[in-house]
Formats: sequence, structure tokens, C-alpha cells
Amino acid sequence: MPLLSLGMALSFWGAAPSASADSHYESVIKDAAYRASIELPDGAAFVSLSEGVTYYRLANGESCTTADVLVHGFSVPSYIWDPTYDFLVSNGRCVVTLDLYGRGFSDNPDVAYTDTLFAKQVLELLDHLQIKKANLLGLSNGGRVVSQLAGLAPERVEQLIYVASSGFRDVSRAANVDVSQAEIDELVARYPELPAGQLSDFKDPTDFQDWDDKYAQLLVHKGFARALISTRKNHDSRELDRIHAELQASDIPVTTIWGDSDTVVVYASFAEKLERLLPKRVEHFVPESGHLPHMENPAYFEAVLTELLVARHGSTIRHSIRHSPFTDELVSVLAPFRLK
Repeated sequence: MPLLSLGMALSFWGAAPSASADSHYESVIKDAAYRASIELPDGAAFVSLSEGVTYYRLANGESCTTADVLVHGFSVPSYIWDPTYDFLVSNGRCVVTLDLYGRGFSDNPDVAYTDTLFAKQVLELLDHLQIKKANLLGLSNGGRVVSQLAGLAPERVEQLIYVASSGFRDVSRAANVDVSQAEIDELVARYPELPAGQLSDFKDPTDFQDWDDKYAQLLVHKGFARALISTRKNHDSRELDRIHAELQASDIPVTTIWGDSDTVVVYASFAEKLERLLPKRVEHFVPESGHLPHMENPAYFEAVLTELLVARHGSTIRHSIRHSPFTDELVSVLAPFRLK
């Protein structure tokens, strides 16, 4: 569910459809038997971290000291990054992606779902993989996570790439961050409505008609509703504003990437604040795309990544890409454009 739409669902407790007594919603516990039943893709594994078992994928990890780490958003787990993961892997990059707690195949612990919880999860995974530094890519709510990680361990950050990040908006932590059973029941009762809302992430959902069906599979996991509610209740912009101001004074490169037609995270609503906090950033607007520009316009998005991850120090885009291992056909996508 898009963050804004889900936020409305979490704050509106009017009449709601009732879930049937035999509903499969929230019926699956992610225990050892559940994990054993999963057919893992290449590079995927589980690791037990301080707050629970974490699902991750690693590619090209031999002697990897700096990795491209892809952090997903509010409710859709790491599969949302699959096109970018495959692109980077195919070009020999060391790439890590993971399911944050409460999402996907990772555990749903009974804890407060804060930016710090997620940031420490990523750091613990990097320690487990013996990866010292990372190019951090944070998608939507994942932008909050990578900012918090940079605040906790700036020495581990090679650069920050925010994709449709929701971390620059003004939000306040709830007065009571506890999650009641009544709140969980209300959200679960709305589960039938949630998958279709996923399609509003796209400017044109025509090519993503199975997206809602994939999301529906997440709703069987016990603890999913609690994780979503807790995450939203614990959102607060004050700590992130402080971190972003420190980033401006640091030497960590920062890039922001936006879909030009995003109606989920609306750029105009925080543009002035973003310019004030991070005026040195590099910024891109991906044409013909909504909240998921890496999926709707992958050629443009991947050409931007080519410049940022491989050829950041090149004098021009054409020169940089020519001397990178990435595919030459992407040169024509960005050749008319220069970085900000």
C-alpha cells in the first residue's frame, strides 16, 4: 500500500469490512518450518540478527568491501528492488538486499518498529557479511532508514542515493506508540482493500497488473499489521532533519532521484525544506514515472546509477560510461543531460 494511502487507513477507524472467521490473513508464523519451505533464489540466505532472523540476498560478494545496498520501503519487501538488483549484478557489482523486520521473509518481532531498528538491522547484516562500506540506496521509507544509518555510522557510508524518499517530510511521532489489538483488527479488516491500492504507485499501471496479487501474498504473515502500524506511529522528522543537516556538512555524496509524476511522495510538499537541508545534493527527475521510477523507466534510472556508482568522478557522462563495465547502449539515454 502506498505510504500516504496506508497512513489514511491507519488513522481512519470508521466502519470497516469484517474479515471472515476462517480468513487466511495473518495466519502464517515465520518460524523455522516456514523458512525451510521457501525455495530461495540465487544468493539468498537467512541470518539470525539481534532482533530476529533476516532474509537477504548477496551477489558478487567475493572479497567485497564496498557493496551496493538496496533498502526497500514501507510495506513491500526486497522484491521491489529486483530489476535494479538484477541490473547491478549483471554488471559485476557487489549487491546486497534484505527484507526489513516485519516484511517479506524476515521475522516480525514484537518490538517498536523505528528507523533505528531498521538501520541497526542493515549494519548487523553488513557486519555478518564482512562488508565495511556501502553505497546505500533507500527507496521511499527506505530513505529514512539509510539516513538513520548514516547518522549512526557515517564511516560505513560511501554515498547515499535516495529514490522517492519519504524521509524529508515533516512528521511527528505518535503520542502513544503502543499498538493495540483493536488497531490491528481494524487494519486486518481492511486487508481486502490494500492490494489494489498498490497500483497507484505507478504513473501507468498497465504493465504491472500482477503487482497487487504479489502484495496480497504478504497479508498472510502474522504480525504484518502490527509492524506497519508501529512503523507509522514511530515516524518522526526531527532526528532525520538533524542527520540531513550533518550530511550537508560532511563529504558523503548525496543524490535524490524522483519520479516526475509521483503522487505518493509529492516533491512539491517538501522541496523548500530539501533545498535548505541538502543544497549540495545531486538531483534527478526520472520522466514518465510515478513512485517507482526504477521500475517504470528502468533505462533512464539505470543510466543514472551507472554515473553515480561507477563513473562518479568522470568529467562527462559519455566519457564516464565508456570507461565503465556497464552497457554502452545506456550512453544515449543520458547523453543530452548533465548532472546538477
